[in-house]
Amino acid sequence: MLMHMTAIVDSRMTFEEATAGTRAPREIIDKLCLVDVRYRAFDGRLHQGQLIIHQEVKTDIVEIFGLIEQTVFPIFHVVPIVKYDWSDDLSMADNNTSAFNYRSVLGTDRLSNHAFGKAVDINPYLNPVIDEDGRIDLPGASYVPWRAGTFDDSHPVVREFLNRGWRWGGHFMPKKDYHHFDKPG
Repeated sequence: MLMHMTAIVDSRMTFEEATAGTRAPREIIDKLCLVDVRYRAFDGRLHQGQLIIHQEVKTDIVEIFGLIEQTVFPIFHVVPIVKYDWSDDLSMADNNTSAFNYRSVLGTDRLSNHAFGKAVDINPYLNPVIDEDGRIDLPGASYVPWRAGTFDDSHPVVREFLNRGWRWGGHFMPKKDYHHFDKPG
């Protein structure tokens, strides 16, 4: 068991600051909440960040991030995507772990589960999207499943998300989306 330690704060926003400028309608915003999560960063130190998520998945996210902290799974940082002017590309390029972002699934008009706060992307630069032909969508990224901060089928964090009814993008076809977890419904 890890001893209680003071965390380095990577994000300390209010809910209003974390949702400022979103195009999401009020009925979606009213179902969201801002949660503080703790994790070990790649500097080996305990950090605290924030995720905007749907109220229905709060318990899952808090408990899974408890597992992430307990297993000392390293995360680069966790900052609401408003810091990146709502740009998924900029957030991913910075290896930022994030959740809510009112946007469509790439290449479609269908809203992503991120638009409802029911999806989270963890270490996207280390766990990139890989096309059917092997092309990695994030320039400069690579997927090395045994590297710290990456996921594979046997990873305890992946198993915990799946046990709670979430989907993992590593199971998607034809593209693999190794950083993505979402709760259908």
